[in-house]
Amino acid sequence: MSLADRLLKAGAKGNSASMLKKSRFFNDDIGIPTSVYSLNIALSGSIHGGILPGVGVIAGPSKHFKSNLSLEIVAAFMNHHKDAICIFYDSEFGTKKGYFEKSGVDEDRVIHVPITDIEEMTFDISKKLKEIEEDDKVIILIDSVGNLASKKEVDDAEDEKSVADMTRAKKLKGFFRIVTPKLHMKFIPMICIAHTYQTLELHSKAVISGGTGIAYSADFSIVVGRRQVKDEKTKEMLGYDFILNSEKSRFIKEKSALVYAATYTDGVDPYGGLLDVALLTGHVTKPKQGWYSRPAVEEDKNWRRKESSCDEFWKPIIDDPSFDKAVGELYLLSSGGSKTVDSALLEAIGEGVDPHTGELVE
Repeated sequence: MSLADRLLKAGAKGNSASMLKKSRFFNDDIGIPTSVYSLNIALSGSIHGGILPGVGVIAGPSKHFKSNLSLEIVAAFMNHHKDAICIFYDSEFGTKKGYFEKSGVDEDRVIHVPITDIEEMTFDISKKLKEIEEDDKVIILIDSVGNLASKKEVDDAEDEKSVADMTRAKKLKGFFRIVTPKLHMKFIPMICIAHTYQTLELHSKAVISGGTGIAYSADFSIVVGRRQVKDEKTKEMLGYDFILNSEKSRFIKEKSALVYAATYTDGVDPYGGLLDVALLTGHVTKPKQGWYSRPAVEEDKNWRRKESSCDEFWKPIIDDPSFDKAVGELYLLSSGGSKTVDSALLEAIGEGVDPHTGELVE
């Protein structure tokens, strides 16, 4: 018996140890795609990719489409797995029942769990994760993590105490420490809606509230911005372009920004934001101001931006493998080569710290 076999046999009872090459936790799966291509890129770096197991964070100010974005992901998972269950932890009661129906989520497969504090959520989710078996298809949605009180905060309010709660961040960090490994080992995605606040720096930036626990555990963190979309002639408000800013990702380059477009009349555009991506990859060109064309389509006509958001325009591009490859080159983190440096190293170097020794550098 080889050393590797002896060590595998000597493992703790019930563990999932295996040789890395054969480990079921490491594969080339790019996830379950949503119906919106720009969201797929934000989640996985591929137009055909999407949601994967682990912790995902959708954060932003109020009225920034966070619940709808999260339900888009939930709907994709549940439509892919017809027997899947969604566990919906609700602390804000801002996600109305009709949102689920409009997003295509089967309400008969959603377990609604009202929660009032972090400890209640931690105890409940721990028990449910213990009950879930490996082959069960489950997705968890929490609305919201950022606004949850701790039990101490609730008790202090009931006892008319106005002292500051110094335990909340610790409790929230403990929650993510408990659930994160179990989510990955049981292949469960968990989408957490969170809030943001602005820093007091000269050039302020949006920071996800909730402390370091949510930051460390997240496989991706998307901070949502928005800009108004108006009719060019009448200046009438038509809807919003929601900007998906990649604050953290284990899959795509951080600080990447993609557009998720929604209008009052047509709803979410599955091709929203994709035109600008295709311009970068060269699969769409601008023969003249305000007009667009597809070089790979023989004798292609010129299209207006508004007209291009249709199956007729996008099908030849989506079906072209070179487009998704080019998208990956734009957004995916590099996975090989001795000359590549990951984002964590770059961030450490940017802060004047040697990432290998932890010492300050001149």
